[in-house]
Amino acid sequence: MPKVVFAAIALLAATAAHAQDAETGGDAKTMGQLVSEGYEIKAAAPNGSRYVIFMQNDQSAYACEFVNTTTTQCRPIN
Repeated sequence: MPKVVFAAIALLAATAAHAQDAETGGDAKTMGQLVSEGYEIKAAAPNGSRYVIFMQNDQSAYACEFVNTTTTQCRPIN
């Protein structure tokens, strides 16, 4: 069951994050941008009412705060 929930969250985040209109500065990106650049979801952890999703591509990694399907914020962690 947890795998199904995680898969549903990941799918919603990847598709709906494209619609995000929030301003981001510096190296910040949306989950949709990262997915389109070939990043893969490696892990997710609950953080209160939000999730922190870790995405990786080769040697680069991002941590994304997932609030809902239209509000995500990703920052590099390395």
